[in-house]
Amino acid sequence: MIVVSVDRAAAPQGRGWQSGAGDLYRHYRSSFSFIRIIVRRLVILLLFLLVVPIVASAAKYMLGDRSVAWHSADRSSAGLLPPAAAHPEPLVRVFAARTVSWRGIFAVHSWIVVKPANATRYTRYDYTAWGDPIRVNGFAADGRWFGDVPQVIAAADGEQAAVMIPKIEAAIKSYKLNAYGDYRAWPGPNSNTFVAAALAAVPELRTTLPPTAIGKDYPWDGGWIGWTPSGTGIRATLGGYLGLTLGWIEGVEVNLFGAVLGLDLRRPAIKLPGLGRIGLSPI
Repeated sequence: MIVVSVDRAAAPQGRGWQSGAGDLYRHYRSSFSFIRIIVRRLVILLLFLLVVPIVASAAKYMLGDRSVAWHSADRSSAGLLPPAAAHPEPLVRVFAARTVSWRGIFAVHSWIVVKPANATRYTRYDYTAWGDPIRVNGFAADGRWFGDVPQVIAAADGEQAAVMIPKIEAAIKSYKLNAYGDYRAWPGPNSNTFVAAALAAVPELRTTLPPTAIGKDYPWDGGWIGWTPSGTGIRATLGGYLGLTLGWIEGVEVNLFGAVLGLDLRRPAIKLPGLGRIGLSPI
């Protein structure tokens, strides 16, 4: 007679293992569902922050005065600078204004103005799409950019400006993207790339271009990872198409195909594509 002994504890243990596996599966499934929800909401938020500001900027453009053609638009002085002869002190200014026509929905054009001590005129440096890209004194130093009044992005005067001017002029002279045909509106190199390169020579100016300065993240120096122009942080860029900037002056910026989202903690503000900076002035 054969007696088969059955371990009664075995069956519950087996069922316990299966139950544990099921619990583990449900746990991971629940975790993945939670992650999917978070990712979905972040994507929706990102699209909202990208699309809505641009739509608002487009509406502002459409509701504005578009009766004047670009070739006849006002480019006269906006009165932001005193007469050079009446201002003997050295001076540095960085200006930015909405670019021409519908492109102004998305971007600004920036330029640099310098005046050494006792100089009787200002020197303005632009980077343009026509002719040799580096243009000197092609327009009034504080001129409207095809009708749009510029904003002062950065300013330095006196001894501080006197130290900066040779550095800025040396950076402009050594700027490599200076040949006919080098200019590209998007993702760069354009006027904002040029100004960003010049600002990198004077980190003591402690400034950054606005988020609407499309092209500022283009790697003018050929490096995809490096210091920010202010020298207070780091930047990573994929040819100007994608990028991430972390700096005390620049704040946190994410570049998605030229559209910049960001946050400035030093001088609290948010940075949005199309609309630009909303919050405290950067200077």
